[in-house]
Amino acid sequence: MTGHRFHHEHAERLLDPKRKEWIDPEKAVSVLSVKPDDTIMDLGAGNGYFTIPLAQATNGNVYAVDVQPEMIELLKQRAQQLGMTNIQYQVADVVSTSLPSRSIDKGIMAFVFHEVEQKDAAIDEIRRVMRPNGQFLLIEWETMESEMGPPLHERIPSDELFSYVKQKAGNVELVRFHPAVYGLLIRWE
Repeated sequence: MTGHRFHHEHAERLLDPKRKEWIDPEKAVSVLSVKPDDTIMDLGAGNGYFTIPLAQATNGNVYAVDVQPEMIELLKQRAQQLGMTNIQYQVADVVSTSLPSRSIDKGIMAFVFHEVEQKDAAIDEIRRVMRPNGQFLLIEWETMESEMGPPLHERIPSDELFSYVKQKAGNVELVRFHPAVYGLLIRWE
């Protein structure tokens, strides 16, 4: 179930306009009910497909975390071109960020969880940094053939991931973005 890591050399694919038909980042911002003073994290931020719209939706800090320094550098360049100043950058694995405990209001991890080997540790890290009543959106590929996304054998079925996250986190809601893309909205208590 654990796949290969998406390589920074293919980063331009993450900004393909066709992706918006599958998953519009503005819809993710809406699902998270981002408020102007929210502190937000994007785990596995890549080159900022979700980070930039999240940062535009809040005056609070947005923490962009990615394990690949090259992705963080691409995101920094995009943010500078757009004049964005509320993004903080961190090169780290999703299981071990240096974010303070209980410091995040809203968070997202998009198309990364299927790559994570230590899934329990990733959920524990998310729980650690989220504030009470915080919301976290976990977006993944449904197990169906599609023109985008990883090979079928690397995808996690929505019902399987829903059950897993429900056991670990409690309050979870399934959100459909596209037949091949789903999200789990987790509300931390």
